[in-house]
This record gives sequence, structure tokens and C-alpha cells, in this order.
Amino acid sequence: MAPGAPSSSPSPILAALLFSSLVLSPALAIVVYTDREVYGAVGSQVTLHCSFWSSEWVSDDISFTWRYQPEGGRDAISIFHYAKGQPYIDEVGTFKERIQWVGDPRWKDGSIVIHNLDYSDNGTFTCDVKNPPDIVGKTSQVTLYVFEKVPTRYGVVLGAVIGGILGVVLLLLLLFYLVRYCWLRRQAALQRRLSAMEKGKFHKSSKDSSKRGRQTPVLYAMLDHSRSAKAASEKKSKGLGESRKDKK
Repeated sequence: MAPGAPSSSPSPILAALLFSSLVLSPALAIVVYTDREVYGAVGSQVTLHCSFWSSEWVSDDISFTWRYQPEGGRDAISIFHYAKGQPYIDEVGTFKERIQWVGDPRWKDGSIVIHNLDYSDNGTFTCDVKNPPDIVGKTSQVTLYVFEKVPTRYGVVLGAVIGGILGVVLLLLLLFYLVRYCWLRRQAALQRRLSAMEKGKFHKSSKDSSKRGRQTPVLYAMLDHSRSAKAASEKKSKGLGESRKDKK
């Protein structure tokens, strides 16, 4: 640098852009999905579904962690972990021999199955997913309710009732359009039949009128012939009468 030359300093605009790109750039967080509630009967099994969305490809270092918080409890305990392509069931707690891994990371699925349900299994299950470098995001929770007999949910009953009503309405509409189609088809057939009958009558009347037209001159000719024959016979008889008078 030459003596006396002004010292160069970074542009304020360039510094602001560098700061925003490194610090203020928004990061896409991983999003985890589970059901809100699941229901199961004592002695049966239930599937706890867990899926996720990530802005990154599915990593080989992807991990799933399930935690359980008993109903009315404060602390959550880890009951299952998946990492490096292997499932690990925690050796503590009541789920150690009843959990089955049914997920598939390639399909972004981290679901597990809990067998032989009991009333003590009521509580909240939390699914946590890490897909490096996408590791920032919220967990998702599902609440398990265990009953002696799984109750029919109000939404299911309401959906069945609405579906039945819609089915009846669609059936009535179908019957209405079917009856209407048959009626219109019958009316069209009757209309075609009436048109054919009217055309037949017209042709018949035309033939009759033409026949009468041909017969009229013949009748007049016959009448003229009969009149001329009668006049000839009368003239002949009159001539015979006059000849007889002359002979006398």
C-alpha cells in the first residue's frame, strides 16, 4: 500500500449481506406427524404412527426416538430408539418386551407397534426425528387410551350416518332418473307409432281419392252409353209403329 493512500475498509452493504446470509437466513425445520389420539382394547395391539417432512434427503444417520409419559405423570422416559439402521428397545420399563419396529426410514416412517395392551399403558407417546443436517424441529405427541372394549367414536358414528343418508339420496336420484328415462322413451315410442298411423291414413285416403277420380269418367261414360242405347231403342220402336200404320 502506498504511503498516504486511504486505508480500504469493507463496504457496509457487503457486510450486511454477509451477516444476513450467515445469521438471519431462515432454516427449514423438520416437521414430525403423529395421530392425536389412538384407542386400543386390553390385550390387543396398537400402532403408533410417526412420519416426517424434511428439506434434506433421508440421511444414513437418521434417527427416531420414542418417549413415554404415563397418564398423570410428569417425567417422560425413553422406550425406543432407531439409529444407524438398527432399532434399539430400552431394557427398562414395561414396554421392553412389547414393542415392535414397523417403520421404514426410506418412506419417512418411524412407526412402532405396542403389543398386549394394558390399562397402565395409558399416556402420551412422543416421536422425535433427526435427519442430519436437518435436526431442528418440534416433536409430535399421540395420546393412547386403553379400554376394556374400544368405544365407537362419535366421529365414526356421525360419518356412518351421513354416509348412509347420502347413499339413500343418491339411490333415490338414480331411481328418479331411471323412471324418467323409461317414461320419455315410452313417450317417444308412442309418438313414433302415432306418426306412422297418421302417415298410413294419409296414404290410404290419397289412394281412395285417386281411385274415385279414376272411376268417375267411367261412370259418366256408362251413363251416356245407356242413354244413347235407350234413345236408339225408343227411336226404333217408334219407327216400327209408324211403318205399321202406313201398311194399314
